[in-house]
Amino acid sequence: MASHAPLIVPALKKHTATVIMAHGLGDSGSGWMFLAQNWRRRGKFDEVAFVFPNAPIIPITVNFGMQMPGWYDLTKLGRDMEFEEALSTQDETGIVRSRDYFNTLIKEEIEKGIKPSRIVLGGFSQGGAVSLFTGVTSKEKLGGVFGLSCYLPLSDRIKNYIPTDWPSKTTPFFLAHGDEDAVVKYEFGMKSAALLKEMGLENVSFNPYDGLGHSADPREIEDLERFLEKAIPSEDASAGL
Repeated sequence: MASHAPLIVPALKKHTATVIMAHGLGDSGSGWMFLAQNWRRRGKFDEVAFVFPNAPIIPITVNFGMQMPGWYDLTKLGRDMEFEEALSTQDETGIVRSRDYFNTLIKEEIEKGIKPSRIVLGGFSQGGAVSLFTGVTSKEKLGGVFGLSCYLPLSDRIKNYIPTDWPSKTTPFFLAHGDEDAVVKYEFGMKSAALLKEMGLENVSFNPYDGLGHSADPREIEDLERFLEKAIPSEDASAGL
């Protein structure tokens, strides 16, 4: 999968955990580095390395075939269709290819000595969608998975990709969505959270935000911060108890 190497913000102390954060369509890893910079300024997550992958440049059908960074192709935008129609027009090949790439990033962290339970995978929009798909179908039990302004892709056939022992069944999932999102409908996020619960995932939270469009805001980032504090608590703090 041809793409620029991920941007990495290393841990300030002993590296004990990793957060992988995937951007949305047309963006790049640098577009979300403000998360790590914000937490660094405030002395948060000193043991955490942040990985910001870059999607490959691919033609996007909904944008008249224009080449741009994307994790998979889109033929329509969510605002133009219902959830069931979205499922029938998905780029399964592209989604699975990106899932495999995300799994490679997870494997690289494990090879560095990071426990899967200390790895959190997430993203925004397309990056969030692939993160949810990767998290549900992971062969490793991750510390957590989050998706901002996104939906669960291939939800009509995702069971075909889930391992028999399903390590992710108890993994915490954090979904967040603005109720004025004009790109990925709020309904898509809400239905995705419900589908995850119906599938049998035991720890799924859906977090709505009044007045928020297809973007992030401080309320959402604060909630994400609390989610990460629970998913990958500081080992330094634990050792001091």
